[in-house]
Amino acid sequence: MEEETIATTIEDTSDRSERGWIRRAALLLTGQAFSLLGSSVVQFAIWWWIVLQTRTGSAMLLATLFGVLPQALVSIFGGPMADRYNRKALIVLPDLVIAAVTVLLSIAFATGWASLSLIFVALLIRSAGAGIQQPAVQSFIPDVVPEKGLLRVNSIFGVIDSANRIAAPAIAAVLVNVAPLWSILLVDVTTAVIGVGFVTLIRVPAKPEISRATEDGAGTETGEAAARPVEPLPLAVLCRTFADLKAGFIYTMHHPYLKGAVLGDALTCLMSVAPMNLTLLLMTREYDGLNLDLGFVNLTTASDKLAANELGLSVGLLLGGALMSAIGPRLLGGALARMRAIAFGIAMVGITVVGLGLAPNLLAYLIVDVLNGVASAVCVGPMRTIMQSESDESMTGRVFGLDTMLSTLGMPLGMLVFAPLADVIPIVWVFVSGGVLTLPVAWYVLTLSRRSVPGKR
Repeated sequence: MEEETIATTIEDTSDRSERGWIRRAALLLTGQAFSLLGSSVVQFAIWWWIVLQTRTGSAMLLATLFGVLPQALVSIFGGPMADRYNRKALIVLPDLVIAAVTVLLSIAFATGWASLSLIFVALLIRSAGAGIQQPAVQSFIPDVVPEKGLLRVNSIFGVIDSANRIAAPAIAAVLVNVAPLWSILLVDVTTAVIGVGFVTLIRVPAKPEISRATEDGAGTETGEAAARPVEPLPLAVLCRTFADLKAGFIYTMHHPYLKGAVLGDALTCLMSVAPMNLTLLLMTREYDGLNLDLGFVNLTTASDKLAANELGLSVGLLLGGALMSAIGPRLLGGALARMRAIAFGIAMVGITVVGLGLAPNLLAYLIVDVLNGVASAVCVGPMRTIMQSESDESMTGRVFGLDTMLSTLGMPLGMLVFAPLADVIPIVWVFVSGGVLTLPVAWYVLTLSRRSVPGKR
């Protein structure tokens, strides 16, 4: 009788959790759209200010390090935090902290107290906030969206990200020409407040409370925890965090689908995304002096070609995300199909990176650039869905934290290899080698998809 009552409770709670999920997803996606747009506009404005004021590569290198590495390092802790603490709060609080820091930076610019060091500190805090927020957002999605809607929501998320890549540089370029930087910084503050407002409206559906002692022996663990000596708080938090990291790493590496998604993402960033950051060199060396008249626009200067390159990639990401959102849920209903889509997408990324290096002219290059964006979108949606649907709820944050750390570190580590090579061998062969080295990654993911998968605990 008691078992029937528990089963009925679980079924009723599950029904309630699936009702209204479209509204919850819409609130989350809208809030993140505002937050991403404001952050990107301000990020572009800050980087351009640094370039115009310093005109040095060392300053841009420092700006990149302060803007990227903190996110990779903090995500080590952000993943376990998303598993232990309120995920909704971990989405909202970083936005508020970043907004406060941005207000202070705006005041510093308005009063003439701004300096390069202060900007680097602001970039560090903004990047660290993203290291906490990103795993929390990805872990929060399966809390408010049933499994049947995960792929569609993740694909729409990709569309939003792609649209942001197109809109943010254009908006930043207009604002930089008509407004002082201190006022542009307030754009991020405004969009952060709007984004936080949407997220706070989300009501997380209740989940059935099941005694974990009957499931996985948590009662014994509780007894062991009670017998452990009390440690000083900072040491206890640090020990617990590294224990969580170890558990998350072991959990991910023992699940072939999660392992394939996380390592596939990281290795693709290492092999293919890193060469993509050498587009400036490719444009200046291979297409210098070559104009392209598309009818509606004539690409003549280096900046025109770089803008076209960024736009082509963004359009491809937008098209790929829209395609996955429209047909993905019907074609990729199971985990095996999603893994095959990841492998296919990674292979296409590698092939298109080779194509970027071997393109015979600028028009062909831009066409391949769009296809590269489509291929990237084909990877991202199924990757996120696998990490959300295949991981245990108590491990989702750690899985995404591990993915964020490895993929974020993959790009600068790849740059350490490919950037020096670009000064030794023709830049074309850097793209070819990066793309070719990506193909075994696709095969590796496809191999993992054929292994048996343990049941979720």
